[in-house]
Amino acid sequence: MSGLTIAGGRETGGAVGSVKAPPLRPQNRQLIVLAVLLVVAIPLPLVLPPAMGAVAVRILIFLLMAIGWNVMSGFGGMFSFGHAAFFGLGAYTSAYLLVKHNVSPWIGMLAGMAVAAVVAVVIGYFAFRYKLRGAYFALATFAFAEMLRLIATTTDFTNKAVGFSVPLIQGSSLWKIQFAADSPAYFWVALALAGIAALVSILFLHSRTGRYVTAIRDDEVAAAALGTPVMRYKLTTVALSAAITAVAGAFYTQYYLFVNPDLAFGSSVSIQAIATVVIGGIGTIWGPVVGAIILGSLSDLTATLLRTPPDFLNFLQGRSGLDVALYAVLLILIVRVLPKGIVGTIQARWRR
Repeated sequence: MSGLTIAGGRETGGAVGSVKAPPLRPQNRQLIVLAVLLVVAIPLPLVLPPAMGAVAVRILIFLLMAIGWNVMSGFGGMFSFGHAAFFGLGAYTSAYLLVKHNVSPWIGMLAGMAVAAVVAVVIGYFAFRYKLRGAYFALATFAFAEMLRLIATTTDFTNKAVGFSVPLIQGSSLWKIQFAADSPAYFWVALALAGIAALVSILFLHSRTGRYVTAIRDDEVAAAALGTPVMRYKLTTVALSAAITAVAGAFYTQYYLFVNPDLAFGSSVSIQAIATVVIGGIGTIWGPVVGAIILGSLSDLTATLLRTPPDFLNFLQGRSGLDVALYAVLLILIVRVLPKGIVGTIQARWRR
């Protein structure tokens, strides 16, 4: 038997002792990469200046929003332009329970996830029941987010346009998610939430449900013809996406200690979620990560340019809307040069 190699349970010709270990499954590779990224990120707030620490927290909030949107619109193919609805439901549920009933933000976060998931299932059921797809589905989600914004603006239950201010406590408390303004604890809490969301995204994509969802995304008619319960898998995806996005809203409220209808349900929230994933790569695991880093850093860059521009850019000082303009230019360049986003294009070229 010398000169033979065992590979995949078969004997093949080759050098003695050249038995090859089976390659890692994609899911395992992605879990290893996630673990490495988390380990590398943990010490960041200890070495970054306080101002950059705040940028890092904002990047993680963008990442949570992007992962939530990507589950529904990337993996599921259901393009949403109204994810601000789920972000706002998470933010307002957590803020209301804390301000009115002194409930821990952690419990409020879980409640916000449940409320957002239930609302998403209701919206999704009627949208799918009446065959809304593509632009019509996107417009339906946008209209619902706007409806929630108007309700929050005019309802006493949500304190109308004033919104909620989170009461400050003495000292620091993980149970209340309140720390000193420059404490690295905010970053670590956000990192843990983003890491869990990324883990859920990876496990979902490679699960039985995730495989059915991507099959429905690629050809819904064929999947239905084979007996796949299309409605059930779509609603599961929508609920998971809404729950992840609600976490971003709840943490946003606790970090900035304030929420109002425009901050929670405004169209800019949906735009940030969409732009983050489009730049990184729709339907990919790491696209939201890359997009969040780019857009989060871009926000800080534009703010710096508006405050203290260099001499040759003095005309930018005090001008509003620069971040939106840069987002637009960046999106146009990405779509033209990298139509699948940064990560999507790299993966496509790597496969070729």
